Amino acid sequence: MFSRFQSFVLAGAMALTPLAAQAAEVNVYSYRQPDLIKPLFDAFTKNTGIKVNVAFLKKGMVEKLVAEGKRSPADVVLTVDIARLAALVDAGVTQPVESPVLEANIPAGFRDKNKQWFGLTSRARVVFASKDRVKPGEITTYEDLASPRWKGRICIRSGLHPYNLALFSAMIAHHGPDYTRDWLKGLRANLARKPQGNDRGQVKAIWAGECDISLGNTYYMGAMLKKPGQQKWADAVKIMFPHFEGAGTHVNLSGMAMTKAAPHKDEALKLMEFLSSPAAQEIYAEVNFEYPVNPAAKVSDLVASWGSFTPDDVDLMKLATLRKTALRLVEEVNFDH
Repeated sequence: MFSRFQSFVLAGAMALTPLAAQAAEVNVYSYRQPDLIKPLFDAFTKNTGIKVNVAFLKKGMVEKLVAEGKRSPADVVLTVDIARLAALVDAGVTQPVESPVLEANIPAGFRDKNKQWFGLTSRARVVFASKDRVKPGEITTYEDLASPRWKGRICIRSGLHPYNLALFSAMIAHHGPDYTRDWLKGLRANLARKPQGNDRGQVKAIWAGECDISLGNTYYMGAMLKKPGQQKWADAVKIMFPHFEGAGTHVNLSGMAMTKAAPHKDEALKLMEFLSSPAAQEIYAEVNFEYPVNPAAKVSDLVASWGSFTPDDVDLMKLATLRKTALRLVEEVNFDH
């Protein structure tokens, strides 16, 4: 059981009788950090009496589940990025989940047609732009980021990062690999510095005057505003929602799946259904500054203040299949060097 692993931490500890604590529990492997999901598990335990045991992993989730096989203690996995969800399915470590509740709560575009994974939240890959040096409406499309007028004005994290690979995969889905290769060359030529750091680091660079725009996930704005030392970075930029020509703004998602081994299948299903509920989705929205996938859940006031956009309707699983092509193109154009 989870007590064998020193890396496991207990989330959602509520007052339970000894018998209930033994009989009702669910085990989770998570790439999502403790401060992001603990409020959800606390609420779940309070509502159901089911204890949630969590192992927070930084990498190697698929490999760990494959190695554990039928002996795995994990019931549910939480991760980000469509490619990572697809990798779990491809490795054969998940199982289909039949649930009218999940199907009612989560739109078809945010769940696997074979019921192997289910989206929880979405995030848009947007442009953080200098309030002082970028005019309103100056950025319209992702395609335009390769225009020479942005030369020396763009900061970005590694092109090999999953968030960027997903965006590049979407570009391939819309325009094909040849166009995307040329676009990547143009984007690289416009960089103010070598790709480095994380999404917040790019906003810091804008604040410092090193560049004028960067690509980042929407929720980082909320995360920076919440952290005193980073508020000045956030205050220096505005969010702009580019779109693909003739299509929408790129979105990716966080999601969940039930493991193939799942020793507590009934409790796992209850947790998954709870995480898809409007109540849980709104906790996600308030704490993580993400967009709920459940249409009945509201975004936070802060997120709503950033503006609205039309999500790109490209099939998310198609993006997962195009990831290898995107990776190859990034390496071909020597994007990170």
